[in-house]
Amino acid sequence: MSSLSRELVFLILQFLDEEKFKDAVHKLEQESGFYFNMRHFDEMVGNGEWDEVEKYLSGFTKVDDNRYSMKIFFEIRKQKYLEALDRNDRSKAVEILVKDLKVFSAFNEELFKEITQLLTLDNFRDNEQLSKYGDTKSARGIMLLELKKLIEANPLFRDKLTFPSLKNARLRTLINQSVVGLHIGARYSCSLNWQHQLCKSPKPNPDIKTLFVDHSCGPSQPNGARAPSPVTHPLMGAVPKSGVFQALGPHGVTPFQQAPAPLQNALAGWMTNPSQVSHPSASAGPIGFTTPNNAAAAMLKRPRTPTNNSTVDYQTADSEHMLKRSRPFGVSDEVNNMPINILPGGYSGQSHAQSSYSSDDLPKAFVMTLNQGSAVKSMDFHPVQQILLLVGTGTGEIMLWELGSRERIANRNFKIWDLSQCSVALQASMASEYSASVNRVMWSPDGTLFGVAFSKHLVHVYSYHGGDDLRNHLEIEAHSGSVNDLAFSFPNKQICIVTCGDDRLIKVWDAVSGAKQYTFEGHEAPVYSVCPHHKESIQFIFSTAIDGKIKAWLYDNMGSRVDYDAPGHSSTTMAYSADGTRLFSCGTNKEGESYLVEWNESEGAVKRTFSGLGKRAGGVVQFDTTKNRFLAAGDEFTIKFWEMDSVNLLTTTDADGGLPASPCLRFNKEGMLLAVSTSDNGLKILANADGVRLLRSMENRPFDPSRVSSASAVKPSTVGSFGPPSTSVAASFVDRAVPMASMNGESRNLGDARPRAAEEPVDKSKIWKPTEINDPSQCRSLKLPDSATAPKVTRLIYTNSGYAILALAANAVHKLWKWPRNDRHPTGKANASIVPQLWQPASGTLMTNDTNDTNPEEVVPCFALSKNDSYVMSASGGKISLFNMMTFKTMTTFMPAPPAATFLAFHPQDNNVIAIGMDDSSIQIYNVRVDEVKTKLKGHQKRITGLAFSNSLNVLISAGADSQLCVWSSDSWEKQTSKYLQIPAGRAAAPQADTRVQFHQDQTQLLVVHETQIAIFEAPKLECLKQWVPREVTGPITHATYSCDSQSIFVSFEDASVGVLSAYTLRWRCRINPTSYLPANPSARVHPLVIAAHPSDPNQFALGLNDGAVVVLEPLEAEGKWGMLPPAENGTGPSTSGAANSDQPQR
Repeated sequence: MSSLSRELVFLILQFLDEEKFKDAVHKLEQESGFYFNMRHFDEMVGNGEWDEVEKYLSGFTKVDDNRYSMKIFFEIRKQKYLEALDRNDRSKAVEILVKDLKVFSAFNEELFKEITQLLTLDNFRDNEQLSKYGDTKSARGIMLLELKKLIEANPLFRDKLTFPSLKNARLRTLINQSVVGLHIGARYSCSLNWQHQLCKSPKPNPDIKTLFVDHSCGPSQPNGARAPSPVTHPLMGAVPKSGVFQALGPHGVTPFQQAPAPLQNALAGWMTNPSQVSHPSASAGPIGFTTPNNAAAAMLKRPRTPTNNSTVDYQTADSEHMLKRSRPFGVSDEVNNMPINILPGGYSGQSHAQSSYSSDDLPKAFVMTLNQGSAVKSMDFHPVQQILLLVGTGTGEIMLWELGSRERIANRNFKIWDLSQCSVALQASMASEYSASVNRVMWSPDGTLFGVAFSKHLVHVYSYHGGDDLRNHLEIEAHSGSVNDLAFSFPNKQICIVTCGDDRLIKVWDAVSGAKQYTFEGHEAPVYSVCPHHKESIQFIFSTAIDGKIKAWLYDNMGSRVDYDAPGHSSTTMAYSADGTRLFSCGTNKEGESYLVEWNESEGAVKRTFSGLGKRAGGVVQFDTTKNRFLAAGDEFTIKFWEMDSVNLLTTTDADGGLPASPCLRFNKEGMLLAVSTSDNGLKILANADGVRLLRSMENRPFDPSRVSSASAVKPSTVGSFGPPSTSVAASFVDRAVPMASMNGESRNLGDARPRAAEEPVDKSKIWKPTEINDPSQCRSLKLPDSATAPKVTRLIYTNSGYAILALAANAVHKLWKWPRNDRHPTGKANASIVPQLWQPASGTLMTNDTNDTNPEEVVPCFALSKNDSYVMSASGGKISLFNMMTFKTMTTFMPAPPAATFLAFHPQDNNVIAIGMDDSSIQIYNVRVDEVKTKLKGHQKRITGLAFSNSLNVLISAGADSQLCVWSSDSWEKQTSKYLQIPAGRAAAPQADTRVQFHQDQTQLLVVHETQIAIFEAPKLECLKQWVPREVTGPITHATYSCDSQSIFVSFEDASVGVLSAYTLRWRCRINPTSYLPANPSARVHPLVIAAHPSDPNQFALGLNDGAVVVLEPLEAEGKWGMLPPAENGTGPSTSGAANSDQPQR
């Protein structure tokens, strides 16, 4: 339909509305599909007119158009179903289930089963997820809010939610004008050009292009020009309906694509010559690949990623797992499909992930000012610790701020670490003026390193070891002249640093050794910025120069693959959205004109140009992206914000004044905080509501390194140990750390990589003692209610939501405690202050494992909980059972003993695949859905006692009663390496002692727990970084686990004491004696067998005791944490050689 015909429909809609023909209005809206009337939709939903609601929607979308449409129809039909159940109209509910909801079973069979099970309940509110369902009116209101967000996010509704701004009775005005034209004898009366006859100075050959405003041939409206139409966005045409259902993944809509072409074919498509077609703001040639149909180009294409809504999701009909469904049960794929939720949107436990954003999500509220002392040139937030801000200044100083305490926790002045190793040119430059400015600071993706690019030749790389512990790592004379930018990249899966400079070169350096890997030549002007990225297996770098040229490079020393002009020939910075699917650039040219654009990578064209940037006298505008949704730029003494899908300025803020003309700015990873430079050499921190809450929770607390120290930052095997280990620093008052040799007996030096200069001395002379807790008044403890006397607790876990604790006893019976959610306890989270309920379904069913008549003392129980807490897989010496956590019903049993299962772990990328450790020392990789053992792994000599997957390394680590660790590829299931634990001298381990393994949240460091020791290994090579051996008076270690943030390790002992160790140093923070949580009964010999950490509270844990009790422990509310973090040893953080942790008493 032509544009004028489309506009005519809007004029008719306005006319019908003014004449009160409501039914005709809505019929035309539906039939034309041009305007979705949200008010009308609101009324129909509020009245429960479900058939009319779906009929109206059908004019705009169908169920299987995309994931948003499917979710819209699902929510409506789910609400209709719940209302029928609420009326006790079972026959109607069954009809809705069969006719309306059955369609969704093809995409998520487990979801359909969950909904079907509601028919078996007398009141569907007995379902935990629906326990907060109110009356019909409130439920419809909550659902409507969710539907509005889905509709706004749905690309099929783009440009259909806003009615154009028209003068009253516009259609009647046009009719009257046509009559006037007839009266004056207009020969144009049979066409729309009759309006031209009314012009005062008509020009020949008019071309009327809009009906919304009157045509004029005046100077401000040249002949044939078209007034902008508010109906269709000039850069967003009609969105075609997808012919294939698009599956929702963790990162948005992902259409099924053809497999990428081999790399060598992809290289052939890169462009080598600039396009000869010019454009005032952007050239027309490709920035990526020349041929849109090229397979490699298709691989680089990515759709715009809409915001995720995690409340429901569906598998695709052509998913491989859906086609192989041969069993009547299965566990949903909870990685590719988000957690099942059968609640209306407002009741979702996953409500933090919304389907659309508003400007309220932007950090615009001013919360603090930080005095920097010199002009801020670059900033970067730590990728893990959200309140840690790295700043570089015009005087060459770098500073590390902890925003919670508003303290500057570390700083380094500009200083060449080893001038004698520098070039003659740099030495001469320093002799004349010993100063340099910081051009860029940037953290590595895991936060263990950061780089600093200076205005004179140099790049400094520091390793970060938590708290205030910065260590010199590399000093690189990277370029001749200024180093203008740096970034981290991972070619060949090895971390590298990419730099560019005034010498017109781009260079790539090994981030561990500092060795130069590549040099890229081809720019004819100083290189201004670099942007490394990858698409599937192709790694590449975009670079921009001050002459406005953009080039792209592969890691092959074969020259640039793109030679292209930036908009306006500007000095440009390029950046991808957080999910890596959208490419933006922002820059300023010599004339002071600034451009903020989004690129179409595959076509090499500017996709959209954002409006609102002003002209400047000097400087280059800086920008940043956040939440895959917003852009921000510092311009005209303000911060300007855009939505990525709209070229119009969304909003601005001046941050309460004091900003320079072109402020430097940076979002933190979650987009809650925004740092911006001020004209008085300071910083301002802006926050949204979440950011304000985060900072308020931290304010008025003195700086505590435990808040920002990260065990993930300690990777000596990667960056080395810089400086000799200290042997004079005392270890814990009850622990003994042994000097580390390798697992195979050879001695190791973990301090090979050293900087050019020694570390700056730091005074760490303060005396520190770990905390002792002896009395119940010194902590909060809660024994969970249990009317029956139970045998010992053998396994214990918090649910992933943190609302409940699940225990498995030696009698093969599971127990589930749930915390109430009410006015007194609105969060519903587990804690030691509110007594939970020992929960059972109304049927009284117990989750009891098959025991196979095995001697309970010989059984090794095990269980694993699905990520959405819907299912638990469990075994107690007999068959493996799959239980529904809602009904306690046994879904199925499989794998009868012998051999018996001794450990269970879900595959992180496919919840239908589980690794099953057996008592015959094998590991079986089993697919639940197709009831098939995919492969059997053999490498241990005794039963399997621990399994842990690393999602980032794609490995499975296994541990056995033989004290051996094995590494298996989770792709090919081949064994990569293995090592035996080194049992400390003088200690004898039990013949069948368990060895447990657990990955740190960085998915690289591995906690290994044995009755004789705690050790930290680094995967996949299994290098032992640290080992801790308790004193014999405590008895053997019974269990240990990381806290949820991996900053602490909770350890239980046979003498019933519990230790809290710093995961950073393996030194005691706190010792909790049994007198603080157990009743006085010396003859009972009660002690913990298992320990579980709360999934979101880093200071809460639960103990499973050998008398069947479960106890929850928390520090006092006034304390907030278990003791103080041990001081860094000798000012440099923990040594990894073990010698630093000598067996000396704490003084």
